[in-house]
Amino acid sequence: QVQLVESGGGWVQAGGSLRLSCAASGRTFSSYAMGWFRQAPGKEREFVAAINWNGGGTYYAESVKGRFTISRDNAKNTVYLQANSLKPEDTAVYYCAARRSVPTVNPDRYDYWGQGTQVTVSS
Repeated sequence: QVQLVESGGGWVQAGGSLRLSCAASGRTFSSYAMGWFRQAPGKEREFVAAINWNGGGTYYAESVKGRFTISRDNAKNTVYLQANSLKPEDTAVYYCAARRSVPTVNPDRYDYWGQGTQVTVSS
């Protein structure tokens, strides 16, 4: 069992930055691939970024490539999402997720989810 708690969301003007964190419980964090997803009102949950167990493989949605960076610190049981050059269309609730396998863009393949953190970007 893995429990995930996101933090770091908030309000920011367009062009600004936020750093989201996702803290995981349990001693097996390093065996999980981690993903970040987001969901805007009235829209489907969409893939943002994912990272493999040791940070050696990272994957991004085209919409955030070059602006967002996913990373992890297995010693701290934490995964991060550095979001730069934020745009109003990045406004959403951001969720982290864990799966005991390789990273995937499909949210249905993730086993554990956090409660989400709101990111609001104003123009």
